[in-house]
Amino acid sequence: MGFFSKDIKTLDDLFVHTLRDIYYAEKQIEKSLPKMIDKASDPQLKAGFEKHLVQTKGHIQRVEQVFELHGVKAKQVDCPAIDGILEEADDVSGDIADKEVLDAALIASAQAVEHYEMTRYGTLIAWAKQLGRSDCANVLANNLKEEQATDRKLTEMAESKINLQAAE
Repeated sequence: MGFFSKDIKTLDDLFVHTLRDIYYAEKQIEKSLPKMIDKASDPQLKAGFEKHLVQTKGHIQRVEQVFELHGVKAKQVDCPAIDGILEEADDVSGDIADKEVLDAALIASAQAVEHYEMTRYGTLIAWAKQLGRSDCANVLANNLKEEQATDRKLTEMAESKINLQAAE
């Protein structure tokens, strides 16, 4: 089913489709994070990725909870956007020999993922509220807060240390 599928007729249909999109994205991120952990050389960055892997598992559980609250089956739809972001991250990090530069690239890739997730969660929260589903919105808001916090931590690491080391 494409994004502008004939199966999407209502805001509720669009909400469910986008929920299935973020479900797929979170599952793909869960598979990709161990590779990023292995490639990271900075101990703080490695620990941050490990923490985010645990959080991602929680995000998946929360999305499953929203499916249940909304009365629909937890199911994934392919998300070419996240596939492209993760593929690019893998391609770029595979070409970098300098560990400090690799860490900077990993942060940039992780932030691209975080920004995608933040846009999806923000949209889902707005739609859930519009649909009168504050219960779903509240659960999704927890994921959004964690994604935003991760993005801030990545920025702090990049600006205070990683990018400086990569520039040397």
